[in-house]
Amino acid sequence: MQEIVGEALARRLVDWGVDTVFGLPGDGINGLMEGFRRQRERLRFVLVHHEEAAAFMATGYAKATGRLGVCAATSGPGAIHLLNGLYDAKMDHVPVLALTGMQETSVQGTQYQQEVSTTQLFQDVAGAYNLLVANPRQVPGVVDIAIRHALTKSTVVHLSLPNDIQVAAAAADPYRHVTPGAPPVSSPVVSRPPVPAAPGELERAAEVLDAGKKVAMLVGIGAREAREEVLAVADALGAPIVKTLSGKQVVPDEHPLTTGGLGLLGTKPSELLMEECDTLLMVGTSYPYGSYLPAPGQARVVQIDRDASQIGIRLPVEVAVAADARTGLKQLLPMLRRHDDRSFLSKHQRGRDTWRQEMKALQDPSRTPIAPQYLIGCLDEAAAEDAILTCDSGTVSTWSARHWTIRGGREYYLSGNLASMASGLPYAIGMQLAHPGRQVIAYVGDGGFAMLMAEFLTAARHELPVKVVINNNNAYGQILWEQMILGYPEYAVRHPEPKPDFAAWARSCGGYGTKVTDPAQVPGAIRDALAHPGPALVDCDVNPNEPPMPGKIRYEQAKEFTEAFLRGEPNRIATLATVARDKINEFRR
Repeated sequence: MQEIVGEALARRLVDWGVDTVFGLPGDGINGLMEGFRRQRERLRFVLVHHEEAAAFMATGYAKATGRLGVCAATSGPGAIHLLNGLYDAKMDHVPVLALTGMQETSVQGTQYQQEVSTTQLFQDVAGAYNLLVANPRQVPGVVDIAIRHALTKSTVVHLSLPNDIQVAAAAADPYRHVTPGAPPVSSPVVSRPPVPAAPGELERAAEVLDAGKKVAMLVGIGAREAREEVLAVADALGAPIVKTLSGKQVVPDEHPLTTGGLGLLGTKPSELLMEECDTLLMVGTSYPYGSYLPAPGQARVVQIDRDASQIGIRLPVEVAVAADARTGLKQLLPMLRRHDDRSFLSKHQRGRDTWRQEMKALQDPSRTPIAPQYLIGCLDEAAAEDAILTCDSGTVSTWSARHWTIRGGREYYLSGNLASMASGLPYAIGMQLAHPGRQVIAYVGDGGFAMLMAEFLTAARHELPVKVVINNNNAYGQILWEQMILGYPEYAVRHPEPKPDFAAWARSCGGYGTKVTDPAQVPGAIRDALAHPGPALVDCDVNPNEPPMPGKIRYEQAKEFTEAFLRGEPNRIATLATVARDKINEFRR
């Protein structure tokens, strides 16, 4: 059988080690689908229910493996639906290849059905490499070029193929050659060596860090492969380690050197030490929330990042070190003197211990409605030591940041910089396919789950043992509190009755589903779901008036919160009662 361009492309993906494509067919990619069919023994196509989910799955797959994620969609509306998931990949710096269809070349420019200029549409999200394939001879060369860009730049790339090109003979050479150039001849290879730091930069960094009396470290997901090096440098400097939310998995939460996260979802000791430190070492992060970083002039800053363009965009940096985290820290460590004065570290370790006791006290099994902290606490206790937790955006981000414990081989993922809702379940599906032997749990809100809940059926149809735990407050809880923190009473953020039973949906898909309304049911429901051999879902009604309070409440936040009450916050009595109960539990610790 004659090889067509669609098959040449699919075969090249296999040559690159790609084993999975997430997508949804359409007549704009029939040639690609035939190529996938012909390579089906080596290339798995995961049929989804919405293209946005396909892009999230590819992103989740790439995040959990460090390998290329691939998604495919038809022309026009299918391609448009990919964009949200692709922006998630771009903003969190993970390699994803998007394949889209396009109308055949002879009708382009005639306002043909579904004719959308996908290369123009994708220019922002896939600006590193974004191409409309115009000749069969370009494939597989441009596939190699696109993938190299994605892998070396950790970003999104895009190939759009007209459907007549897709079905053309791969060896076709339809046009006369009028230039000295030749069709690209390439191979599926790329070099991604560790990036070492320049010796002069390291010397200056060591100088600054050695001079510090109150040194702190801030680490992000860019330091994911450098756990031992991060701990060794922190120990040498006597520096408490603060983690970004995306970087939660870099260091175990129970390690004595870490004080946890930073920001609205972070911990009080982390915020306090950032206000006090005189030197800050940032590794693998360009943490976006500048108000939680040291004030201008307060601290000397050293920043290590593989991407030099990410250095110094949040606060003035005295020493910029362009290197990957593991290599740079390994080089730096022998140049540092050991800081024997541990008073700064010890002070904030005591604060961390108090904070952990306060958080534990909020996991109260006696409260009705169910405390969301109790739900995630039960999940944390029952989950495997190497479990992967994917989290949606919303109040669940706060509860998981504070109550999901990184220990053993556990991992944690969410839409970090885009902060998109609806990513949790598709992430879990992509990661379960990447790690079939591990426990993968999607911890999501009812709002985010409802957006792409059809993908639970995808999990069931592919016999994936994904577990879903829904923190169901029947509201867009994070938005609710964001309105109040601006001093406005909540508006249009709570759904009216009836309240859906997502457990019934899970059962209708052929999975396990249970509805929980009583706190006494929570531990058993979690254990049963985790033990179920197939996809399982726990839909748990939680207190809708539980505020995700900042680790340290600032004056302006308290003032605006009070003004929201004075302006007529409709649930002020229930909210005040919840806050009072939380404080009582903290005092009882």
